[in-house]
Amino acid sequence: MGFNQIALHVPRFLAAILSVTQPCLGDSSGPDLASYYDRHMAIIDGAAFGWVGSNQPKLMLDGVKQVGVSKNSYLALKTDGSLLSWTSDARKGAQVMIGISAFSSGQSGVFAIDTMRVLWHVGLSGTPLRVADNVIAASIGDGADYYITAEGYLHVKGNAHRGQYGDGRLLPTPEFVRTAVDAVDVKAHTGHAIYLSRNGDVLGTGGNIFGPLSTHGLGDKATRWGKILDDAKSVATGASHSAAIRRDNTLWIWGAGYGTAPRKILDNVTAVAAGSGDTIARTTDGALWQWEAGNKSRRLQPSPR
Repeated sequence: MGFNQIALHVPRFLAAILSVTQPCLGDSSGPDLASYYDRHMAIIDGAAFGWVGSNQPKLMLDGVKQVGVSKNSYLALKTDGSLLSWTSDARKGAQVMIGISAFSSGQSGVFAIDTMRVLWHVGLSGTPLRVADNVIAASIGDGADYYITAEGYLHVKGNAHRGQYGDGRLLPTPEFVRTAVDAVDVKAHTGHAIYLSRNGDVLGTGGNIFGPLSTHGLGDKATRWGKILDDAKSVATGASHSAAIRRDNTLWIWGAGYGTAPRKILDNVTAVAAGSGDTIARTTDGALWQWEAGNKSRRLQPSPR
């Protein structure tokens, strides 16, 4: 079922949508790992595992292809295209949407890309609104939303006072505007955003008090997109630090607790999530690691299936 059909069933999904959009912010990580505040998720052998703080991951839901967390909720996109949300027990979860291939949750609601690459936004009204066509990536941050089309055009709408648009403006616009080209992925968080370009450059804009944009606008804010790192293939950002996996599978991190210059942290990394203070990474041997800036990493031990 596509989103044109979903719009006809809005009352059926309204309660679930409200439960997702009311908590402020979601994570800005990748499909396999998610982290925000003390809540974390990971996909292991096609199943969603979740945990809080320094606890160990526990099996929550089978048949999952993307995970996400908000301050108070877990989210999972199943292989059948349905998006579910729950607070503690997936068996008591609510179906938010169906017929989608990727999602992002955040302050303004939920972004969902359907199987035809149409981007939809669902806010507190509960009505899916068509945003754009031919979309390959999207992210919802703290007050500013982003999406990228297959042509590589990066579009922004929302708060601009911290330089979130990346084109020099400090006032918001009523519609999405294009502010960058050659982008393939974007992650947004607390007043800042980073994007990955086709050539592997990582660029950032917005608030930079603690260094999630490296030295670009350090101490206050950057109002234009600026280069942070090169040769990357994946990016993530948290409240005050950011991360990138380079093409040689090395993990580089910068920001609060790490210093403003990107530095190599770990080898053989396939996925990374950046939360408020914690970082979660998966290595090529399948192991999951979690650490807080300045502390030793610990290997996670998921509960047996």
